[in-house]
Amino acid sequence: MLQQVVKTRQHATNSFQLVIPELTVRAGEFVAVVGESGCGKSTLLDLLALISKPNEVSRFRLAFTEQDQTDVASLWARNDENALASVRRRHLGYVLQTGGLLPYLSVQDNLLLPMRMNRLPGANQRVLAMAERMGVTDCLKRKPDALSGGQRQRVAILRALSHAPRLVLADEPTAAVDKRRARLIVDDFRSLARDEGLSIIMVTHDVDLVKSLADATYGFEVTQVAENQVRSICRREPA
Repeated sequence: MLQQVVKTRQHATNSFQLVIPELTVRAGEFVAVVGESGCGKSTLLDLLALISKPNEVSRFRLAFTEQDQTDVASLWARNDENALASVRRRHLGYVLQTGGLLPYLSVQDNLLLPMRMNRLPGANQRVLAMAERMGVTDCLKRKPDALSGGQRQRVAILRALSHAPRLVLADEPTAAVDKRRARLIVDDFRSLARDEGLSIIMVTHDVDLVKSLADATYGFEVTQVAENQVRSICRREPA
């Protein structure tokens, strides 16, 4: 997916550089990205979500099927924002650590929203089937503020999946729940990746939570290369 990608961020006189020598996620895989605060996890997610343009890139390709492949590097080179927005809308799902549900919509309407934006058929039937699988059928008519923390995160996961994306990004989705619920969420991700043939990338600081379930784990090597310059290299951890 990614090869020799570099992203530099400047803040006043300070510079942070994230280097990704290689990152590959296949269909049906659940991949964990683990690191402490400030190591570049959010920067990596911004790149994967196609909302932050890399400074350097050798290869950046999304290949969902043999017929459906997108050379993201070339889209960045052409500054083709319309094509990038189309890829994000059709193929990417995003789970925020706070859920990110719209408070004025019911759970059912939150789940339907991505499908309506993509004009997908069979929306109501898909939402009902997904809600039953994740055990939140009785929550469909409620507003998000009437849900428990665990229920909100499960609904947030379902919303990210409702339009049948091929790549799902999860930003610390277990940060607001206890250890038991966190483990259930990670179990959900692993089973959804395999059953639906999805590629799921989950960012977390808790290596113990994911180490026995992830198909691959990526970490960060952070180095102070100058007084005001930090470099972080994202690499796959040994199995």
